[in-house]
Amino acid sequence: MSTEAQRAPVPPRPTTPPHPAGPPDESGHMTEPSAPALPTASPARVTPGPNPAQHPVPLQSESQSRPQSTVPEQRPVETTTRLRPVSPVAAPGPAPAPVPPRPEAPPAATRRRPVGAVDLTPRRGAIPPPPHPGGHVPYPHGHRPSPGPETPAETTTRLRPVPARHPARTAAAAACVVLGLGLIGGAVTGTYLTSESSADPGARDPYVTGRTAWRDIPVDTLFPRTLKGEGAGPGGADRVWTRIGVAPDSGCTSGLDPLLLKTLRPVGCERLLRATYTDATSSSVTTVGMVFTEGGADAMRALSTRFTDQHLDTRTDLMPRTYAVKGTAAAGFGNGQRATWTVHVLTEVPVVVFAVSGFADGRTVTDPQPVADALAADSTTAVAQAGLGHEAKGIADRVERGMRRTVTDLSEKPQ
Repeated sequence: MSTEAQRAPVPPRPTTPPHPAGPPDESGHMTEPSAPALPTASPARVTPGPNPAQHPVPLQSESQSRPQSTVPEQRPVETTTRLRPVSPVAAPGPAPAPVPPRPEAPPAATRRRPVGAVDLTPRRGAIPPPPHPGGHVPYPHGHRPSPGPETPAETTTRLRPVPARHPARTAAAAACVVLGLGLIGGAVTGTYLTSESSADPGARDPYVTGRTAWRDIPVDTLFPRTLKGEGAGPGGADRVWTRIGVAPDSGCTSGLDPLLLKTLRPVGCERLLRATYTDATSSSVTTVGMVFTEGGADAMRALSTRFTDQHLDTRTDLMPRTYAVKGTAAAGFGNGQRATWTVHVLTEVPVVVFAVSGFADGRTVTDPQPVADALAADSTTAVAQAGLGHEAKGIADRVERGMRRTVTDLSEKPQ
């Protein structure tokens, strides 16, 4: 080595030692070092690594392989060419074991499906469905069966077998049916019994209430002190009648003619009530009465039909008796003064209502007329001209209305 080379300044030592230079050549320049030999892996301890073809190892740059240093590197005057290190080639690992082919699906007859499931796998040889719009083949494991001969659609659908009905379920259903029928029958029976009990005894029955009305209803209710008859007189004139006496309640023997009592015998006679009225001018007098019978609804309807069909209300031998009141306008009102009368058999309550009118001056009437004849427009008798037919009918109608209204209110009144 020459003296100049020994006196040249020594460059600072780099962090990474450079590769040792080769021996100088004849002109004094340093030769390029030879590449170090690559280490070889022992074949006994080879670890299988990734396949280079599938996972290439990226090469590291010089800046990544060398650590960073804060001291600036001073290169020598003669620069040397460095060779890029070659990554060691990993030994190829053992070849992956071949994947065995997937076994074919067992026949449909040997596969077990859960209860209630439906096998949607097409039969072998069935017509394949059209391809899915998205490109996906709707077949298990991507296996598309080969087309076969055409098969009817009925043979490609498998029906789920229906299990036999358990005996316990049949018995439970029969018990439910019997229980339901029993409940319905009980409800119907209860409704029937309730309706029967509500329609029974006492105040709910108009016939029972009406039969005892003569002692339960005040006399002023049965025979009001004043009766107003709007439009009840001849030509639609208004009438007002005033009560002048009430007969004591009695049996029917003393208050009715024997023939009339015989006619009412099918329904019986419980009690007879009577009262006498006079008009505002005291020119006429009228006795109105009510016979409370013992018969039921059928007997009262039969009696009413008989009076209508046989015109019993027009027979003079069935004319009711009067009640004369001493010291009044009706003091001389007896059987010979009877001028007109009416008899009406009620069917809503067990009562027969009657009325008989006459002149207040006590004159005798030789030719009495029933109310229907006295109200006729062409009648010219003295009875019709005096309006006695209007008197008898007007008073009888208002007493009858009051009786019906009172009995109805008592029947609907709760116990």
